[in-house]
Amino acid sequence: MQEESSISLAGIFGGLFDGLWWLVQNIGMAFYNLGYAISHPQLWLDWVFWTGTTEEKQSIMRFVYYGGSVELFFVAFAAFLVLTAIGLYYRNFMWGMVRGLEGFANTLGRFFAWAGLLMVLQQIIIVFMQRVFTRPDMSFGFGIPLQMDISWFAEELKLYNAMVVCLCATYTFVQGGHVRVDLIYAGVSFRTKKVIDMIGSMIFMMPTAVLIWMYGWFFMWRHLIVPKPSASDALDRLIMKSRALRWNVETIGFSPNGFNGYFLFKILLVAFAGMMFLHAIAFFYRSFLEFVEGQGSENKYLDKDSLGEGEEAYEGAH
Repeated sequence: MQEESSISLAGIFGGLFDGLWWLVQNIGMAFYNLGYAISHPQLWLDWVFWTGTTEEKQSIMRFVYYGGSVELFFVAFAAFLVLTAIGLYYRNFMWGMVRGLEGFANTLGRFFAWAGLLMVLQQIIIVFMQRVFTRPDMSFGFGIPLQMDISWFAEELKLYNAMVVCLCATYTFVQGGHVRVDLIYAGVSFRTKKVIDMIGSMIFMMPTAVLIWMYGWFFMWRHLIVPKPSASDALDRLIMKSRALRWNVETIGFSPNGFNGYFLFKILLVAFAGMMFLHAIAFFYRSFLEFVEGQGSENKYLDKDSLGEGEEAYEGAH
């Protein structure tokens, strides 16, 4: 019995050691992989100026593989560790990253929030064209206009909604506009709140963003090219598939004359996951800095929207 327990303990510690060694190896290799990718861009970016050569087909498969690979994850993780180490030594550097990432989220969010207005205006035009002018189609643009059936424009409204949801999510987070379910947060001290925020960003936000990216990345490419790539395919297998590679962008709508650009939703899903991962880093850094510097640094450098002078009573209520 004692021998069995000692063997099981040895197996547990052996497994832990193997896992730690695998982690250290991948972090170490991340620097080599990043350097190799930067110094050999033709291996994975040849397809940008597409002419259909064998080398370009192989490069697009490498791009697909590495875009959802363990190697890319550890490059991002190693960069996070390095930037965090620098930020611990130079606190202003970490504040600079917070301001840069939050500024990126705010800029994109404020721009794509206008898609909500476009959605409303287009819906009004659709109603007028259908009910007042009884037209079956609509035309927008100058020179070569975009002329489609009204049902195409009606279904395209979902794209505006997806743009607001995917590209304004981090902006809403910066502005404090997301709904929160509070069980213990309001009743704890300031520093405890910051610890909860740091744990939440590391344990929930980052892993969730990684999982969405992994799913969304291959989901997107499966609707852009054939043969369809799979997350389980090794690089060698994808290179073999590249012999028969061709673009096959999804253009199937839900109705005969309906919106046929549904591949754009897959691209938005990947963009959403990437932005959420970056903002999880910004949120972790802000929470850490506010924890270290105390309550006086709360919302430091935070660029929040204002409703204007005389509207103070409504701030934070939208």
